[in-house]
Amino acid sequence: MTQSKRSGAATSGAEPSSCKMLRVVAIGGGTGLSTLLRGLKHYVATPGEHFPSRQPSPIISDLSAVVAVSDDGGSSGRLRKELNMLPPGDIRNCIVALSQDEALLSRLFQHRFEKGSGLEGHSFGNLFLAALTSITQDFGEAVRLSAEVLLTRGHIYPATAANIDLEAHMEDGSRVRGETSITASKGKINELVLVPADVEPLPQTLEAIAQADLITIGPGSLFTSLIANLLVRGIPQAIVKSRAIKVYVSNLMTQTNESLGLTAAEHIRALNRHAHVDRIFDYALINRKPASPALKAKYALEGASQIVADLEEIERLGVIPVLGDYLLEDKVARHATERVAEDLLGLAARGGSKTKSAVH
Repeated sequence: MTQSKRSGAATSGAEPSSCKMLRVVAIGGGTGLSTLLRGLKHYVATPGEHFPSRQPSPIISDLSAVVAVSDDGGSSGRLRKELNMLPPGDIRNCIVALSQDEALLSRLFQHRFEKGSGLEGHSFGNLFLAALTSITQDFGEAVRLSAEVLLTRGHIYPATAANIDLEAHMEDGSRVRGETSITASKGKINELVLVPADVEPLPQTLEAIAQADLITIGPGSLFTSLIANLLVRGIPQAIVKSRAIKVYVSNLMTQTNESLGLTAAEHIRALNRHAHVDRIFDYALINRKPASPALKAKYALEGASQIVADLEEIERLGVIPVLGDYLLEDKVARHATERVAEDLLGLAARGGSKTKSAVH
């Protein structure tokens, strides 16, 4: 990474350093977290494995994902209501993303029934997690056993084992209850709270955060995927206390119902505010690649746009922006997960100098 001419921003593109074993914790939810995990898993060492010489250093010795569990829609919502269990959908996606073989077993877990009374709309993976939860009477254990079946290259922890709902306090004074309703709301969110508010994280989550060399938050829906994790008592405090390098992975585009019009710095401010801390992050990975006119036009139909990278405002928050070409264009905007993973691990391997200097 070389230092940008403007401000203290750094840009990607460095040579790999000597090999270093790292413990990594990725926090989030939705497709954003599973996409990031898909990139990070290629750096996870397994017993007896030899990485080719082209493999960039460093290597991940332990990878943990902390996943938001407030979904109340679709297959997850139905299972949650009918079986009184935690929503399995985002957990399932993370299990598949971390699986060593994303062929048959992963396709099986992602298979969604298109017909059948009671089955239509459910994915096999959700039903598998529901069955294991019924057998073990422990959702966390069901997740662990499912991860073993798919030979995942990491651990997956729900943010809390408690049955929670999200409630958004809107700018117009109204309150919206439930993740699906919040996502569908057209109003601006001022504050998000958990109901009940005093839920605890899993002990394994706090242990992983305490031992981490790198902690990431994002990408993902600002309120329902990211902030939802920081509302669990003890998680933000553990993150701040940890000696890990903490990095915010910025979204590529605004989200109509959660972050419309918010800049990258405003995303970070919202995360800090809901965590009740002055500063969570040391760095923020920011995309510098412009979207094509066609992609911009597509998102504009939904009222969304490319997130403004207000670098000076980010720096005023005590966060160093790291610039990279992280945008891949498919039918939608997606993160270039290999580039993101490489830059994240490069920051951690170099110990993340807290000064505004080139870091890799």
